[in-house]
Amino acid sequence: MNIENSVSLKGNSVAKDIARGKILEANEKNKYSVMLVYAILILVSSLYFNSPYEIFAGMRAITIAPSILVTDYMVVGNLGAALFNSGLLMIISITITKLNKVTMNGTVIAAILTVGGFAFFGKNIYNIWSILLGIYIFSRIQKENYRKFILVALFGTALGPMVSQLSFGLGINLFYGLILGNIVGIIAGIILPSLANHFIKFHQGFNIYNIGFTAGMAGSFFMAIFRSFGVENPQTLVIAEGYNNILSIYLSILFLSMIIVGYLFNSGYKGLLKHTGRLVDDFVITEGFGITFINMGLLGLASTLYILLVEGQLNGPIIGGIFTVVAFGAFGKHIKNIIPIFIGVYIASTLQIWDINATGALLAALFGTTLAPIAGVFGWKMGILAGFLHMSMVMNVGYLHGGMNLYNNGFSGGLLAAILVPIITAFKEV
Repeated sequence: MNIENSVSLKGNSVAKDIARGKILEANEKNKYSVMLVYAILILVSSLYFNSPYEIFAGMRAITIAPSILVTDYMVVGNLGAALFNSGLLMIISITITKLNKVTMNGTVIAAILTVGGFAFFGKNIYNIWSILLGIYIFSRIQKENYRKFILVALFGTALGPMVSQLSFGLGINLFYGLILGNIVGIIAGIILPSLANHFIKFHQGFNIYNIGFTAGMAGSFFMAIFRSFGVENPQTLVIAEGYNNILSIYLSILFLSMIIVGYLFNSGYKGLLKHTGRLVDDFVITEGFGITFINMGLLGLASTLYILLVEGQLNGPIIGGIFTVVAFGAFGKHIKNIIPIFIGVYIASTLQIWDINATGALLAALFGTTLAPIAGVFGWKMGILAGFLHMSMVMNVGYLHGGMNLYNNGFSGGLLAAILVPIITAFKEV
């Protein structure tokens, strides 16, 4: 049986199950509704942790924070404000995609959840707009529909801290700071689409966070210019502690609900594990919306369990990392190709100078799964090697962009993939 016949038979089977009422139809209306419900639930859940006044005050503090990597919005504001910020940015992302009539496929789901994840430590209601506007201007210059650049726009908000730092972090007059920050944000938005198209060739699709690598290069470019004028960003590590009990329950409920929602739309999971994850690998298109949601829920539970097993702290950056692993459960990651990366980072932590449960090491494990395609294509041993080497690489590239690119691991992953993949390929061919 060829692939086309297999897909056709699968489609007929799904159609019969929908007609019998066994599963829900994964049409665009339902997919958008599910994503919007999750965004609203995250936003409304903020009221469980803080009062409306506390959330408002926390949101104000988050909005004017320089937000340089690593700035935990659970500390800058509070837990409720961080959740509110996450839900709000997800709703904005969903609204933008809906207004532009974008199909809710795996890449779009990944982009929306990634924005929501980084809203715990770097993206906020202030610093995303100039980048989105810059990419809109690029689309007008190219006489193309903005819809074509939605993914770059949403992922490109990784440079939000650059806007915030220039606006609020340099100690200059607020009026001039706001103008400077937003002008640079617009320029960054204008150049990102061209760079993203070019840089995917650099790592040959083995780094899932392609915009992370692109934003890292752009951030390094801008930081080099700033340093030439004597501007230097302080090293920042603001993280919350002591939330493990409540957040492990919260995240478990969230991810279990994804598995249940996925089951309502479809069932069956083994086929997804055969994917390598190498770009472009959209699970919503190839396996269906329901199975993709099951995969996302499983990845969320596995990531949370890893943090708890190594006695790490569940805080804003770590939740952002977990959300991003879940996000790319729609676009390249599954249990089989991320576990080797976890093991590689774990082994590196036991041998190298970083504590295994330090925030940097935990972020390296979570975001290091950007290299999952290496495990998917070359096997679990190469996946462990990639995780091991990623630990060293990611701890040394942050200086280049001065913390203004939130996707530091995506930047590191792109560099490592470009080095590692040709070497592995050469030895495989011997």
